[in-house]
Amino acid sequence: MNQKMKFREDGTFTIIQFTDVHWMDGLETDIRSKEVMETVLNTEDADLVVFTGDLIYPTKDCTTDPATLMKQAVESVASRGIPWAYIFGNHDTEHHITRSELIEAVMAEAHSMTQRGPEEIAGEGNYVIEIGGQSGDAEAALYFMDSGSYSCLPGVKGYDWIRRNQIDWYVEQSNALADRSGRRVPSLAFFHIPLPEYDEVWSKGQCFGHKLENVCCPKVNTGLFAAMVEQGDVMGTFCGHDHLNDYWGEWHGIRLCYGRATGLNTYGREEFPHGARVIRLQEGTPGFQSWIRLENGEKIEQTAAGLE
Repeated sequence: MNQKMKFREDGTFTIIQFTDVHWMDGLETDIRSKEVMETVLNTEDADLVVFTGDLIYPTKDCTTDPATLMKQAVESVASRGIPWAYIFGNHDTEHHITRSELIEAVMAEAHSMTQRGPEEIAGEGNYVIEIGGQSGDAEAALYFMDSGSYSCLPGVKGYDWIRRNQIDWYVEQSNALADRSGRRVPSLAFFHIPLPEYDEVWSKGQCFGHKLENVCCPKVNTGLFAAMVEQGDVMGTFCGHDHLNDYWGEWHGIRLCYGRATGLNTYGREEFPHGARVIRLQEGTPGFQSWIRLENGEKIEQTAAGLE
């Protein structure tokens, strides 16, 4: 059963994307990461917060239970009563906890919209949130997909990829929504590891924002982007993973967007402040608005040509 939310009476629905928080153990850098989130939350009136992976970073020597780290990391959002959704990154379950165990803890937290998803497909946390209009019918949909961790195939190095049965699941969900609504439902998709098309759009398209590191996408392209193009419902995708990239570009009618790295417990650049991406949907209006909100409260519209 899909989770359901609703557009506001003014027809808007606002999402804050926090990514790569990398919460470790109440360190000084964790406190600073919390301050980043608090600033964004104080500035933007969110209907939903999405954590696009690497929320926590349980190291081998960590003495705090990863579920406790997760509770600490989401406290700024949960304490305000804001609904929130989560997808796995590659670091969340590297030590001391499994994906199955962590998603159970996430689902049990206050105001969590996260779902485990079908057991028969790859990963944990493949699910859909429908956003209803004033009539109650689904006017938008949000897809969440587990992009895995690292390749487990001999001879294929690097990061994992969204599997074919997950893509089949997305197509089934998309078709079911279309059958119920009598049309393709405008949608957004969230995952942690960027698709290979993120590299392609930077190389061949027009992008806005920053690319300050390589696109660390999988070496295997399983065709999720092609499926979304064919379905014709996904307007934009949102990932994290690469902490020094925040650009977006439109490719074959879909806007491929990075978030803005939120956490301070990992690599970054002093001249590249932390923050979040904000996404706003308008009921009955095609497309979406999006901008970056920085840790000092500054709003970045991202209308300048991409910088490398």
